[in-house]
Amino acid sequence: MIIYTAKLDRRRLIAGGLGALALVCVLTGLLLTLPGRSAAVGGTVSPKGVKTAQDRLAYLGSYGWLVKEEPLAVEEIAIPREMGPEYADYLALQSQQGFDLGRYAGKTVTRYTYEILNYPTGEAGVQASLLLYKHTVVGADVLSPALDGFIHGLQMPQGDAAPSAAPTLDGTVVPTLDVTVAPAA
Repeated sequence: MIIYTAKLDRRRLIAGGLGALALVCVLTGLLLTLPGRSAAVGGTVSPKGVKTAQDRLAYLGSYGWLVKEEPLAVEEIAIPREMGPEYADYLALQSQQGFDLGRYAGKTVTRYTYEILNYPTGEAGVQASLLLYKHTVVGADVLSPALDGFIHGLQMPQGDAAPSAAPTLDGTVVPTLDVTVAPAA
C-alpha cells in the first residue's frame, strides 16, 4: 500500500474551491444562453412565488408581454366546484399551458387583468389575465374583449397574424370565469 501526503495551505485550498465554483457558474450561464434553448428553460419566470405587482409584471414580461403597470381589474373569483361542458375549452386552454385549474375547484382565486401594450398586430385593448391562488399562478390567458375577439394562452403569437376566435366544436365562444365576482379588499 502506497500513501501520498500533501501539505496544503488553507488560503490556496479556499481560493481553489472558489475558482472551481466560479467556473461552474460561468459554464451554467453559458449553457442557458445557447441559441435554440427554450424560453421555458431560461426565460419564463416560475409561476410560484408571485407575491407582488413587480412579480406579476415580470411573469407576463417573461412571455414577451409589455403591459400597463396598473391592472385594469383585480377581482376575487370563486372557481366552481363542478365545471360543466361550457368550461371544457377554457380548461383545455389552461391545461395546454401546464395549469390544472380543476385542482382549485371550490377555491377562491384572484384575477389580475392587465392591458397589453405590444400585441403583435397592434390591436389595442387586448388584455392579459393571471389567476393567482395564494402566491402561485394557476391560470392565465390573453384575450380581446372585442365582439369578434379571441382568447389564447400566454405564449406570444408568432408572426403578424392574430389568432382567430378560440375554436370550438359547436361554434360557441370560449367562456371566461365570470362567476361570483367580488371586489378585492
